[in-house]
Amino acid sequence: MRSSLRLDAVLVQAVIAGALSFSHLHDLAQAAGQSGWKAWAYPVSVDLLLVASWHRLRTLRNTDAPRQAAWIWFTVALAASLGANVATAGLLDLVDVPDWLRILVAGWPALAFLGGTLLAHSPVPTPQQDEPAPVPDEADEEGLDQPDRPAPASELSEPAQPEPEAIAPATAAPALPAVPSVPPALIAHARKLADSHQAATGHAIDRDALRSRLGVPAPMADAIAAQLARRR
Repeated sequence: MRSSLRLDAVLVQAVIAGALSFSHLHDLAQAAGQSGWKAWAYPVSVDLLLVASWHRLRTLRNTDAPRQAAWIWFTVALAASLGANVATAGLLDLVDVPDWLRILVAGWPALAFLGGTLLAHSPVPTPQQDEPAPVPDEADEEGLDQPDRPAPASELSEPAQPEPEAIAPATAAPALPAVPSVPPALIAHARKLADSHQAATGHAIDRDALRSRLGVPAPMADAIAAQLARRR
């Protein structure tokens, strides 16, 4: 697949500006006494410091880390590049360079090395991220771990209304208690106790005495007494 190269005006402008700045820095370094490859190394050092400081600023964009150091080194590199452009525009005699400019050019490598080292080896904080919302436990969702809370004022002021299903119809007849079934063996044993009681006291045994002697509940005692009364 053939790739097409699109001409970008901004890219062309950046190449032209970089070439001119590179040339001005070289000329200024050469005029300050740096000859040969050393004069070409100065513009590389200035541009590298400018790129490193700009990259550091973009890295710290989404963090709360201080950015003063990155801005300082960016300003220093920009001042060196801009100063070289202005100095070589005819405002400075490149044949007789002043001593203070020679001192700045000679001290630039140490300054650029310090700035580049601090920018490259400073720790980069992690970008801030929103903490995820805590996931409630199943017990919390079911209300098992929720503390008792007072009822709202609206619920306290109004009496609780019973559910419609809880109201029994007025016409419904009351349910009759079920008569428990009595085993024949228990009836025979109860008859013996009743005969013994009547022979000893002269009176028929009542329900409470029968219940106490047999140790059965009241409904069962009523059923046994009814059976005994039918067979007399």
